[in-house]
Amino acid sequence: MVTSPRVPVLCAGDRLTRDEFERRYSAMPDLKKAELIEGVVYLGSPVSLLRHGLPHTNLSSWLTYYREITPGLIAGDNSTVRLDLDNEPQPDLLLCIPAEAGGTSRITAGGYLEGPPEMAIEVAASSVSYDLHQKLGAYRRNGVQEYLVHRVDDGEVDWFVLEHGTYVRQQPDAEDLLKSRVFPGLWLDVPALLRGDLRALRAAIQRGIVDPAHAAFVLRLAAK
Repeated sequence: MVTSPRVPVLCAGDRLTRDEFERRYSAMPDLKKAELIEGVVYLGSPVSLLRHGLPHTNLSSWLTYYREITPGLIAGDNSTVRLDLDNEPQPDLLLCIPAEAGGTSRITAGGYLEGPPEMAIEVAASSVSYDLHQKLGAYRRNGVQEYLVHRVDDGEVDWFVLEHGTYVRQQPDAEDLLKSRVFPGLWLDVPALLRGDLRALRAAIQRGIVDPAHAAFVLRLAAK
């Protein structure tokens, strides 16, 4: 009797090719989150409601509201992204412009996202997280235009914008708003996010979409 060799399990710290990472990940259906960052495997740990689940939901609600009034965009929650041969992250949230409308990523026949999304969002405990180090470098090098990290323990939001190959951290304006440069009208009320005020998060977007640039963006997406 010939038996198939057992697929090795993923372990944190493994150094793998992307193909081998996907092979092992697929063989572990009970594993909820694993990422390949700069060729190294990172595994998800138990998720706290207050330090991750709740802020993640608030950001998801904010992003969903923007997508509702900006039809045609692609959004994802904990979706694997094939960035390059050494990086296959699974960002908490992402937002993409479809390839037909000029976006930088595409959906493969197998349903995966390949190439850099225009925006990636992560919920991190603090500044020591690899989200702000190894992963930040991978996103920058692959051309993710905007990268938002909500550092829950620090009570901070980092919104990085890609400028000439370098991430520049945006500063909130006088009203404590952070504004996307890629997605017109996607405005984030930072204090509202920190206190979990969903109405205020939506109100910021409602103010942002008054800008004629949003209407032009919607027409561009519709034309695809």
